[in-house]
Amino acid sequence: MNEPVIELAMALMARPSVTPEDAGCQELIAERLTAAGMEVRHLPSGKVSNLLATHGSGAPHLMLLGHTDVVPPGPESDWTSHPFSPEIREGMLYGRGAADMKGSVAAFVVALENFLAGNPNHPGTVSLLVTSDEEGPAQDGVKAVAPWLEENGLVPDACLVGEPSSLEALGDNLRIGRRGSIQARLEIRGIQGHTAYADPNDNPVHRGAPVLAMLGRLEFGDGDEYFPATRLQISNIHAGTGADNVTPGVLEVLFNIRNNPNSSSAELEARLRDLIEKREPGPWTLDWRISGEPFGPATGRLVDAATAACRQTLDSEPKLDTGGGTSDGRYIAPLGTEVVELGPVNATIHQVDECVAVTDLARLPGVYQCALERFLGPNAGTG
Repeated sequence: MNEPVIELAMALMARPSVTPEDAGCQELIAERLTAAGMEVRHLPSGKVSNLLATHGSGAPHLMLLGHTDVVPPGPESDWTSHPFSPEIREGMLYGRGAADMKGSVAAFVVALENFLAGNPNHPGTVSLLVTSDEEGPAQDGVKAVAPWLEENGLVPDACLVGEPSSLEALGDNLRIGRRGSIQARLEIRGIQGHTAYADPNDNPVHRGAPVLAMLGRLEFGDGDEYFPATRLQISNIHAGTGADNVTPGVLEVLFNIRNNPNSSSAELEARLRDLIEKREPGPWTLDWRISGEPFGPATGRLVDAATAACRQTLDSEPKLDTGGGTSDGRYIAPLGTEVVELGPVNATIHQVDECVAVTDLARLPGVYQCALERFLGPNAGTG
């Protein structure tokens, strides 16, 4: 297989860059993009590697955004082939990071090389930002670079994220926003005691039962044409010492909220606190942590460019949606940037034997190059 994007993807996949390690991926990318005429900056933060490559100046500025880190592969014995020894079998490229998202990163690099070779004097700015802290805590990656972009006048007008957005076929789906994610920990305190003598009112599970029922039934009714309604899911419940004759002193409930832009974190927290207090569970505390704010829906020039690229190169009419979890786009969108996600089929991401279709990966640089052309090149602004 001599497709440049396949060779580069396999070279990146062979580097065991389990978050927050980069394992030399960004050095390889820097060499390629420097040779293509881009200015490369390394912006490390803590143990995290961040690379920003830019070409041109001024507006409009289109950024490509990706990550070189991957999730742990789990037991190697569970894989048909070694997770960091990429292998092509029956038209599929297997290995950790194939779909999420070293394939997209490789396609970004090849698309930039081809775009700059044909458009060395393009208007505005094109850039690529990659981090090794997307799959982990995500505190020293794009989140840390965003203030630097503001300070240095490099906030992009639009950002194309290479996350695997496609559902069944390449280009069948574009993400034009994401729900937010809130992690909450509710603690209801009681008095530990012997089950034969304890006062039932001292048992925090008894007093917390109405709260649990409320959380399980809660509906928000804030969906719209772009976003589904906000949802709450209880993820963990813990109480007791493990003994069957001791009542618990504390009930701990962990739950996650995926909120859309119509319900802010502050509004949701106030509502939850009020509903909990009304059920009089006794002494309680609520720890509220925002891991990502909702953003979108994108409705501007990049949506048009990405949609046109899918039509032209894939003969596909992509659906526009806001599904999935979170992505690093959550740190770029608050800068006032239009964010769109376009990448491979996501069916195997984070799984054993993660893979991407070789034909899809071979076509992906053309999709990205077409989007660049639509946004910055001679065909800019055409549908």
